[in-house]
Amino acid sequence: MADWRREVERGRELCAGRSLDDIGRIVGGPMAGLEVSLRWILVHLIEEYARHNGHADIVRERIDGVTGA
Repeated sequence: MADWRREVERGRELCAGRSLDDIGRIVGGPMAGLEVSLRWILVHLIEEYARHNGHADIVRERIDGVTGA
């Protein structure tokens, strides 16, 4: 949790004072060189969190047998 909290704080520092429409360039990986807005980055992060939370929910359901909300 401490690692995650540090990453969240660093993300907040990087976003502070910036507009959602500010543009940056992806540095590495298969999308290297692509220009994206801060808005695009934050939406992508929300999508990734949702995906991983869904995976964690599947694991939890397998452990406790309870499905749904």
